Amino acid sequence: MNTRLFPAVAASLACVCFGPSVHLGAAEPTSNSNQINQILMAENAQLGVELQPMPIANDATFLRRVYVDMIGRIPTEAEIRRFAAMPKQSRRATLVDELIQNERFADTWTVFYADMLRLRSNADGGAAAIAFVHKAIEDGTPYDELARGFISANGKAGATPEVGFVLGDNADPMALAGVTSQVFLGVRVACAQCHDHPFDVWTQHDFYGLAAYFGKTRRVETQFTNTVYTTEANQSTVLWPPEGEADANERKPMPPRFPFALASTDRPSRYISRLKNLRAEQLVALNAKQKKNPEASIDDLLTSLDDKVASATRGKKRNAFDVAAEAKRDARNLKIQPGMASESELRAELAKLITDPKNRYFSRSFANRVWAHLVGRGFVEPIDDFSDNNPPSHPKTLDYIADEFVANGYDLKTLVRMIVTSEPYQRSHVYGLDDLTQSQLEESFLATPMRRMLSEVIYDSVVTAGHLFDAKHAAGKNLKTVWQQNRIAKASTGGESVADQLTQAGGAKMKALPGKNQLASAGSYNLESAIELDFDAILKKNKEAESVAIEKMKVMSTEQLEAMRMEQQARERRNVEYVDRFVKATIDDNPSFSSSFRMASPAAPEHFLRVFGQTSRTQLGEHRDQSPSMRQALMMLNGRLTHEASRVGELEPVFPLLIGETANLPQAIQLVYREILTRQPSSNELAEAKAIIADAGSPLEGVADLRWLLLNCDEFRFLP
Repeated sequence: MNTRLFPAVAASLACVCFGPSVHLGAAEPTSNSNQINQILMAENAQLGVELQPMPIANDATFLRRVYVDMIGRIPTEAEIRRFAAMPKQSRRATLVDELIQNERFADTWTVFYADMLRLRSNADGGAAAIAFVHKAIEDGTPYDELARGFISANGKAGATPEVGFVLGDNADPMALAGVTSQVFLGVRVACAQCHDHPFDVWTQHDFYGLAAYFGKTRRVETQFTNTVYTTEANQSTVLWPPEGEADANERKPMPPRFPFALASTDRPSRYISRLKNLRAEQLVALNAKQKKNPEASIDDLLTSLDDKVASATRGKKRNAFDVAAEAKRDARNLKIQPGMASESELRAELAKLITDPKNRYFSRSFANRVWAHLVGRGFVEPIDDFSDNNPPSHPKTLDYIADEFVANGYDLKTLVRMIVTSEPYQRSHVYGLDDLTQSQLEESFLATPMRRMLSEVIYDSVVTAGHLFDAKHAAGKNLKTVWQQNRIAKASTGGESVADQLTQAGGAKMKALPGKNQLASAGSYNLESAIELDFDAILKKNKEAESVAIEKMKVMSTEQLEAMRMEQQARERRNVEYVDRFVKATIDDNPSFSSSFRMASPAAPEHFLRVFGQTSRTQLGEHRDQSPSMRQALMMLNGRLTHEASRVGELEPVFPLLIGETANLPQAIQLVYREILTRQPSSNELAEAKAIIADAGSPLEGVADLRWLLLNCDEFRFLP
C-alpha cells in the first residue's frame, strides 16, 4: 500500500467512510410482521415508553443489512442493480424470499447452529454434525426434529452425525444436563450442580434429576481401531445424594425427572392446533408422493431377480451352485440385529419432553436467539438466561413470535422471514441523540443497535468486494520472482534427491489443505487460510459407515506443516546429510479465496476468524466478543486478505474504467463505493477520492489505496 497515505489515514477515513444518512419509504411487511410491530408498540405504551421510533431505513441500508444477515456477505454490483430494478412496493419481500432460497443461506445459518450447539470440526463427530446441520437447513428439517436427534442419538462418531453433540462433552451426564438446558431451553441450571441455585428456583435435586437422563450414556473408544461411539449401559452413574453427602452404600441411582413445567392448555392463538393441522397436511402430501413414486422393496428386487434367473435358466438343468438363488435365500432369512450402540430410551424421553409444543422454554428460547441474532439484542439478555429474575422485556411480543414459530412447524426459514420483514428489524440506527435516549430506543426496539458483522461475514465480504472468489488477474500478468529455500541431500539414489522425493510427496498432501489458497504463495503473514470442509463428501462417507478423516485434522499454520515435513524427513533418512540452497522461483501471484463458512471451525487461535470474535465453542455460554482490538486493526491494515482485495485486477469491472479509451474516474470511484459500502459517494467523498488517486503513482495504485481505506473504515465492518 502507498506509504504516502499513512500520515493522513485518520483524516481520510473520517472523510471517506461516512456519508449523509438518508431515510426513504417504508417496507412492505407481511401480516405476521405487522402483528409483531403492533404488539411491540402496545407493550411499549404499557411500559410508558413515549419516544418516537426511528424511521425505516432506506433501500440501500436494508439491502446491505439483509444480505449480511441472510447469506453472510455484502451484495455485489449486479445484485444491487437487480434489486433496484424490482418494483419498489414489493422489492424487499421479494428479495427476502430469494435470499432464503440462496445456497449460501444454509452456509450462513450453519454457523449460527454450530455456535449454539458448540459443534467443533476437530472433535469426535464434530465435522459430521456440522455437515448434518447444513443438510438439515437445506432440506428444511424442523428445529424440533433436529433437536430431538442431537439429544437422543446414539452411534458411531461420523456415521451417526447427531452424536457429535453428546460427544462434544464426552458424554458426561453432569455437563450434558447443563448444556442441554442452557442450549435448548435457555435456562442455566448448571449453577445448581453443587447446591441450590442462589438466584433462581432450581434446586440441586432438579439438576440431578435432569442429569439422570444422561446417566446411562457412555462414550466408548475401541482399542484397535480407535472408533468412538456412544451407547447405553445398564447402570446409571448419576447417584443421589451427591458424593460426600452420604455413605457410598447409601447412594442410589437418581430417577430421571424433568423439572420444567409444560403449558396446560393451548394458547389463544391455538398454535398447537395449527401445528397438528400443518403436520397432518404434510403427512398426507408425503404419503401421496410415496404412492406416486414408490420405492422398490427387498422383496420386489428379489422377485425381479427370480424372474431374470428363471428366464436365463429356462429349459436348463438346475445348478446346485446357484449363487443368485442362494443370495435370495440369505436375504430373506437376514435378521438385522441392533449395532453396538443401543438406543437411549431415557434421552429419547427427554428429547420428547424438551421439544413438546407445550414446553414454552423450547420455542421461546430459540425465537429469542434468532431475534437477537438479527435485530442486535434479545427480549431476554443474556439470550440463554431465562429466569423469573430475568424476565423478557416484551413478553407478549416474544410469545407471539414463539407461537408462530411452533404453528409454522418449527421452520427456521419462516421465522427468519417473519423477523427480517418486520419494522423493528428495518428501523434505522440512532444518530445525534444522547446515550440515554439511544439506550432507551434500542431497548424498546424502536431503533436497531449498531452491530459489527460476524468474523465470517467480514471475511467473505472482503472477498466479495475484492473479487477474490475467483482469479481476477489474467494468467501470466502478475508474475513474481521469489527466493525459496530447499534442503538438498548430499547423496541421492535413482537420480533424484531424497529431499526432492519428500518435497513432491509432501507437497501433494499440503496442497489440498488450505483449499484455494496455495501455501507456495501464502507469505509469512497469511493468517486467513484454513481447511475447507466438503459437507456433501462428509455425509457420503457417513452413509458408507466410514470414518470421517476431517475430524482428526487440525487447522495448522504454514510453520506447523513445515515442521511436520522436516520431522518426517529426519525420521525416514536419519543418516542422510543435507545442505540448504536458495533458488529463484517465478510464481503467478493470482490468488483466490474460499468462503469462510466452509472452513473447519473453530479456526486456529491466530486465524482471522478467531481474531474477529469466533469462539472456541468449548465454554458453555461463551458468546462472540464484538469489542475491537489492536490485532483486528493490524490484520485489516496489513493482512494478505485486505491487500489482495485492494489490488485491481485486469478481469475486474473497474479496470476498464481506469485504463484505456473507456476510462472514467468518477464512474470508477462510484463503482468502488457501491462494491464496498453498498452506496454512492457524496460529493465531498468523490472529491476526496480523486485527491487520493491523484496522489498515487497511477490510477490503478490510487484505486487500490482507496479500496484499502474503505475496507479499513468502520462503515464497512458495521451493519448500516
